[in-house]
Amino acid sequence: MDDDYRRGYLRGVIRGDGHLGSYLYQRPRRATSEAHRFRLALADTEALTRARGYLTCLGVLTSEFALSAAAGNRRGMSAIRPQSRASVERVSELIRWPILPSLSWIRGFLAGIFDAEGSHSLHTLRIANADPEMLAWVRACLARLGFDYAVEPRANRNGLTCIRLRGGLPERMRYLLGTDPAITRKRTIEGDALKTGARLRVVSIRPLGMTQRLYDLTTGTGDFIANGVVSHNCFARPTHTYLGFNAGRDFEREIVVKVNAPELLRTELARRSWRHEHVALGTNTDPYQWVEGRYRLMEGIWEALRDAANPCSVLTKSPLLLRDLRLMLQIAQRTSFTACLSIPTLDEKAWRETEPHTPHPRARLEAVAELNRSGIAAGVLIAPLMPGINDSARQLEPLLARAEAAGATSVGGVALHLRGETREVFMSWLAAKRPDLLKRYRELYRRGAYAPRQERERLAQLVRRRERPSGPRAVEPAPAPARQGAPAAPGEGRIARQGTLF
Repeated sequence: MDDDYRRGYLRGVIRGDGHLGSYLYQRPRRATSEAHRFRLALADTEALTRARGYLTCLGVLTSEFALSAAAGNRRGMSAIRPQSRASVERVSELIRWPILPSLSWIRGFLAGIFDAEGSHSLHTLRIANADPEMLAWVRACLARLGFDYAVEPRANRNGLTCIRLRGGLPERMRYLLGTDPAITRKRTIEGDALKTGARLRVVSIRPLGMTQRLYDLTTGTGDFIANGVVSHNCFARPTHTYLGFNAGRDFEREIVVKVNAPELLRTELARRSWRHEHVALGTNTDPYQWVEGRYRLMEGIWEALRDAANPCSVLTKSPLLLRDLRLMLQIAQRTSFTACLSIPTLDEKAWRETEPHTPHPRARLEAVAELNRSGIAAGVLIAPLMPGINDSARQLEPLLARAEAAGATSVGGVALHLRGETREVFMSWLAAKRPDLLKRYRELYRRGAYAPRQERERLAQLVRRRERPSGPRAVEPAPAPARQGAPAAPGEGRIARQGTLF
């Protein structure tokens, strides 16, 4: 989260549940004194902890204290406060209304006001407030992000008004995922029925030539039910659009970080209804993007999966996963665990053009070798396979040889797929970098997101052709969006869920 998001969140939560001001008061036989006070009291410690952390990041130190004890059905309440006039003045500065709010500030503000005065029950998301200025800002911010809402005045003398989000479960999910409130209990969608206008259809059916265990994985945009659980399944660049970002420009510079993912995962794994289904990390977005080096969320995620002895796997482009090798080995001792590195090419030019800012392919192969040497079954996914860009024998043969030398337990290939916003981004890249291929790709993908069956089979055969009894086992995954970290392939964004919501 950036400082704009933090300021927006503090504005929402403090103006919703906080107390801030300076007062003059008389003392007997003493000069008039000036007191500066700021206090934020919340029953939900998740929001209080976040607010305190954001204040610390922005230069305001606070102390926490118990404001009231739990009694009967009433929960206990904790509060934070600073101790100096300078701190109160700094808080006042941080929560001023911006002249031109950024999208990040807007998302933070909607998260903060929701944590302070929002509710999510009976399949309805509402925000209540009596201050006309706050209500106007809530409406303006919702409109800026494209939400539809209804204003519902209450019969209260204080002018209490509720703003109700319209659009059903998809819009509520977009709000919760796009703004990221802190309070977990307000984010649940358990028991909700799904109604969607998404036009879902079977794209293609083809034999794999083998028998494999089948897991429910999301395969495109729209709503999807896996094992009876509603998921919104969208791949990277479409995920950015779903969260209110631009699929092109914003995808290249904005990363959404779900900082409470380990805690939420641990909670979900502890549910009685959870049946220890396989959890596949990296099938929507890379869990080891560069920001993981700063937040280190994967350590907590692996610890939760280890403690639950839950079968799992990971697909990534980054050798950073070796940092967590110790935890992966612990998981492998208790349950099934596999890893896979996505490596589309060793060709230096093709790599730099299609995957800028990603780890070098040779470093990824070294990670495959290290994982296998350590006892973790690790394979290679050659994806996306792009006609005319990385599908020549001159490009593939060295990669297949290096994968075999690294001890890859499997080698798979997936043809490029172009769904939704990804198509426009990729075609724009072709026009700028490879205009010679533009006509060919328009013809290949004129019928939809997937290349014709004959072309997909040709690309898959390029990987199968190298299969040897002593070498890696070549596999052909079911059609799935290709993963990438650059303009030439489907993108990787942040935060969508696979199979189940956590």
